[in-house]
Amino acid sequence: MATALFAPDSRRPTAVAVQLVLTAAAYYGSARLGLLREVVADGAVITPLWLPTGVALSSLLYLGLRVWPGIAIGALLTIVTIGGALTEAGVAIAAGDALAPVCAFLLLRRVGFRPELDRLRDGVSLVFLGAMVAMLVSATIGCGTLAVTGELPLRDFWAVWSAYWAGDAMGVLIVTPVLLVLARFRLPRATDRWLEASALAVAAIVVSLVATRSTLTLLFLVFPLLIWAALRFELPGSAPCACLASVLAVLAATGKEGPFRHRSLFEVTANVAVFNGSVALTALLLAAIVTEQKNIRSKIELACLELADLVEQLAPGQVPVWPPADDESGR
Repeated sequence: MATALFAPDSRRPTAVAVQLVLTAAAYYGSARLGLLREVVADGAVITPLWLPTGVALSSLLYLGLRVWPGIAIGALLTIVTIGGALTEAGVAIAAGDALAPVCAFLLLRRVGFRPELDRLRDGVSLVFLGAMVAMLVSATIGCGTLAVTGELPLRDFWAVWSAYWAGDAMGVLIVTPVLLVLARFRLPRATDRWLEASALAVAAIVVSLVATRSTLTLLFLVFPLLIWAALRFELPGSAPCACLASVLAVLAATGKEGPFRHRSLFEVTANVAVFNGSVALTALLLAAIVTEQKNIRSKIELACLELADLVEQLAPGQVPVWPPADDESGR
């Protein structure tokens, strides 16, 4: 997969201009989609799952730091859509929204993040640096601006700040892995596990709907599904399942349906944030562990085969068989 972390930088003005336009359009389009389920708390517009942060970080990982103006343009257009006019406070909030994914990208690049997410350290880096740490920037600047301008009462600052931060962080944790998987998408082979994959897809839809629509508080039902997806299909299986469960949970939460019925705004935002965070952590980290262990086993087997070839060259006819065959007792 060609990503900005490793790919050569394309500096043709036309190509860069197209990339900026596409980045701005993707940011703005995902923002409009996210605003379909907006929540207004003390004058601040927040969403439990802010899609543009994941889109912005993925754009930086794909195309490099040069597309940050596109992210800024998309953020400004989003602020105009929400407020109806571009004010100084709106510019400050848009700057914070654009700066947060840039900080996430720089932090990930600093620790040697690999977009393939085939190591546990990559999953941990995305969770803690890309989401939890970097999104402090947008939440602090956004809520701080609202507080300074008097649009957000100081008594409600931390409640709105935590909801702002959680929405941005969930955007990174839920959306970015899906987009990273799409970057490596290939047509399945005839030998792939079609039957099991189809069963997983059907189960993901059914279980997610039951978990997020039932009044019996069955949200925990999605976790065995995520474990199945991660163990058998790694990130390409667990990331879409996590995204589906999180989106359905947000729809149920903002509509006060299922387990979120008769809950206060604070209870709804807290529950959906904890649920989405748990889903993302389970899907992302377990898939990274499985992939890393699989890669380690492949490297060990390859090293053993190379060692066997070397022994065969040095002492023909005396090389042991790899893998070793069971003895007659079956042990």
